[in-house]
Amino acid sequence: MANIDFKKRDSFTSKYGVIAAAAGSAIGLGNIWRFPYVVGENGGGAFLFIYLAFIFAIGIPVMLSEFTIGRSAQLNPYGAFKKLAPGKPWYLVGLMGVGAAFMILAFYTAVAGWTFEYIYQSIINGFEGKNSNELGVMFDSFRESSFRPILWFAIFMFLTSWIVISGIKNGIEKYAKILMPLLLVLIIVLCVRSITLPGASAGLKFLFKPDFSKITTNTVLQALGQAFFSLSIGMGTLITYGSYISKKNNLGNTAVSVSLADTFIAILAGVAIFPAVFAFGIAPSAGEGLVYKTLPAIFQQMPGGYIFSLMFFILLGVAALTSTISVLEVIVAYFVEELGMVRKKATIVASLSVSVLGILSVMSWGALKNVTLFGENIFEILNYTSANILLPLGGLLIVAFIGWYYGGAKTKAELSNNGTLKAKYFPVFIFIIKFIAPIAIAFVFLNSVGIIKF
Repeated sequence: MANIDFKKRDSFTSKYGVIAAAAGSAIGLGNIWRFPYVVGENGGGAFLFIYLAFIFAIGIPVMLSEFTIGRSAQLNPYGAFKKLAPGKPWYLVGLMGVGAAFMILAFYTAVAGWTFEYIYQSIINGFEGKNSNELGVMFDSFRESSFRPILWFAIFMFLTSWIVISGIKNGIEKYAKILMPLLLVLIIVLCVRSITLPGASAGLKFLFKPDFSKITTNTVLQALGQAFFSLSIGMGTLITYGSYISKKNNLGNTAVSVSLADTFIAILAGVAIFPAVFAFGIAPSAGEGLVYKTLPAIFQQMPGGYIFSLMFFILLGVAALTSTISVLEVIVAYFVEELGMVRKKATIVASLSVSVLGILSVMSWGALKNVTLFGENIFEILNYTSANILLPLGGLLIVAFIGWYYGGAKTKAELSNNGTLKAKYFPVFIFIIKFIAPIAIAFVFLNSVGIIKF
């Protein structure tokens, strides 16, 4: 490992900066693209109720575990485990996090690039006169083409790199403080427009009125999986961001604030989408195509739809960008601290190496559509491997490390800022991390890889 001068190590400069950056990491396509269609497929309000319970009962404690590891070591995930567990194989968990970041950034930036295509189509009014089926054909033909998806991918990767190359204070924190308020303003305006549509109340009822008869074991597991996906747990971003948090900050308050912001945006996304979906008679369980195939058709029928379509896809792009910068930072921190690179070189090398894998993902529906493994294309393999294997496994090993290896005394010292804070929640936290979270994560993992099916 390269020698790190901790006095010179870049870090967040304010509590708001920490929350904006960490919430930006958590708030992404998972909230605005994935959350609404998962809610739609799982019965609305009942799913939301279970999801919220998991966020607070398990999501926040696991997030707090990652922050603890990062701030204790003040290093990237790989370096953190090496420092906190010297001579033990725990560093493999950190290495797995860096590997997951590579995979996630490759396919996630591909999806993020789609938002640029839809911003462009909104500007030129490319959705005009097309019904849902025609919009579906339009989306599929765009993904199957070569030039534009790669162009948008490259532009999005460049933007991500441009922010990360400037560092924590002058890059990630600075832009998070701009992007997060912009994201909030955009989504609130869209919510106001959506709930003022005729028939919008049915959408709000679907989202907020639980029908517990719709709950199945799979619904419960989907809710837990979405909580993990939404909070960016298990991929190394929270450990990395935790390493930049000041020793004076209250980690418990930070974890709660980030989780509340993440959940608030996810619910607002539902409020922005479901009233409009019901107002125009669309099935709420439209699946993954909800955002790219269904919503453009709705915007066309909506008064002022041109502006709201443009705002929505800008919102989607901003949400994606706040996440891609956090994932790239995981890889850059590893290159800087473990391979001794300067930040500029580390960012360029990381971006270019991820782009090789990313362009292969982009071409998964075009030139490389026949390159498959077990019937899955390159994009789907990366998505499945990271979301179903690396993230839950990473989360499981992180809670095992805090609960059973690192020790309660050292964990409590970090959470209480060496006794200057009371941290009354600690007994509940450590019980969840030792017993509840491992069992819950194990069920999600075993179900997602098909070892057990409920």
